[in-house]
Amino acid sequence: MTARNMLGAIFLTVTVAILTGCGTAERNQVADAEITSTLPPTLTPSSLPSNLQSALPSTTVDTSPPSGDRRTDALAELSRLPIKGRAPKTGYDRALFGDAWTDDVTVEGGRNGCDTRNDILRRDLVDIVFKPGSNDCAIVSGILHDPYSGATIAFERGADTSADVQIDHIVALSDSWQKGAQNWDEVTRRNFANDPLNLQATVGNLNQQKGDGDAATWLPPDKSYRCSYVARIVKVKSVYAIWVTQAERDAIVQVLSSCGASDFDMPSEETSSETTPVETEPFTPITQPEPLPESPLAPSLPLETPLPPVDVSAAYYPNCRAAKAAGAAPLYAGQPGYRTGLDGDGDGVACEG
Repeated sequence: MTARNMLGAIFLTVTVAILTGCGTAERNQVADAEITSTLPPTLTPSSLPSNLQSALPSTTVDTSPPSGDRRTDALAELSRLPIKGRAPKTGYDRALFGDAWTDDVTVEGGRNGCDTRNDILRRDLVDIVFKPGSNDCAIVSGILHDPYSGATIAFERGADTSADVQIDHIVALSDSWQKGAQNWDEVTRRNFANDPLNLQATVGNLNQQKGDGDAATWLPPDKSYRCSYVARIVKVKSVYAIWVTQAERDAIVQVLSSCGASDFDMPSEETSSETTPVETEPFTPITQPEPLPESPLAPSLPLETPLPPVDVSAAYYPNCRAAKAAGAAPLYAGQPGYRTGLDGDGDGVACEG
């Protein structure tokens, strides 16, 4: 082969290789474009095949922001609460929720050097006077504008007067026990019993009248506060994953159905850092039930009407440990089991810490 023929063969081979490579690149570009066009722009449950969609969890965590309408928000939260019957009260003991008004909690106000009772008095009273040397903890006197009754009460610390103002668990400890708290650990129960979201200072006789009732059996006598009251019940039960009974749910809906934007006056809703978000069903609007009769609600107890006399000798506790073990603590002056020997600071509330 001559040199000229050899050069011609080499040129022909190089030319064929270049043309072949270009054709492959063009085909690859077309294939890539076809693949890209078949991918969904965003991977969402609806873009998955039906057989994969069915494998997704049926419950989700509600991350939607509040609407700003407390009535709407309360109804939305209520719709996500499970509806069940009451569990047996078997095994309930106040001591399972920790020492009364302990500061050893992780909710707002916890471990601040002041017990929960005085923390709430400081929040809910005005014109407060502190006990000297208590580091602005122990309240000597103050004024309570009671939201439950609408009355103004003068609080004065003392064996015969402290019990005039008591701290109500908006969702009672016993009620929570029968609706989910039996499954909580010790820390959660202790936080729940001392969470400011679930506590309200009120006149003593109303706190005693309510007992462990829920919204189906007791509402504040001052109707102007009922919207805020039931909204706080819903908030507490939502935060702590406590269920409601059908009667309780219907009573709450009945109250909220008549509420306007100006009917709510809720305190701080800061909650424990230990609280775990609750998995809930997607929101389904609530159908308003027929109005409930007034009869299920306990009749209002006039403030000037004293509590029925009690036989203090009917219960005796040798010490506060025994009172707590019996689920009776704290003991207020005039209640069965109260005696000054258990009330170390003479404020009318024994076995409170």
